[in-house]
Amino acid sequence: MAKLETSCPLESFRRFMITSTCRSFIPPEYENDGQVFPERPRDQGTMYVEAEDKVTMNRVNEITFVKVSYVLGIIYNSKSGHTQLKWRHLKDDMGRLNGEASTNTMVNLYEAGALDRPFIRSIAARVREDQSLHH
Repeated sequence: MAKLETSCPLESFRRFMITSTCRSFIPPEYENDGQVFPERPRDQGTMYVEAEDKVTMNRVNEITFVKVSYVLGIIYNSKSGHTQLKWRHLKDDMGRLNGEASTNTMVNLYEAGALDRPFIRSIAARVREDQSLHH
């Protein structure tokens, strides 16, 4: 597990959530609407959006799609329990992303634009360092 502490745009984290959980079945109009986020219950791996205003749009499989305005924070836990992330609003559309992420999550965060290549490299170097210390 890699520890994360960085900042990223809200839209990048939204794209990460979609990629990780519902890319194959999200209605196109929801995917293209930056105010629509997926949520799911704790027993499926918590995805929760804390916002000033939130309206439930639709439910597909275990995912509930919500339309939000002014996101304050997001909790994302993977089904496997290997990833626990929190995004907290900082300023404009930027937020602070921290928590622990699996390798697969790191790839999805990178693909969504939430993490950049230099950040991934620094995490990879840190993980290699930690592993060499434990062997």
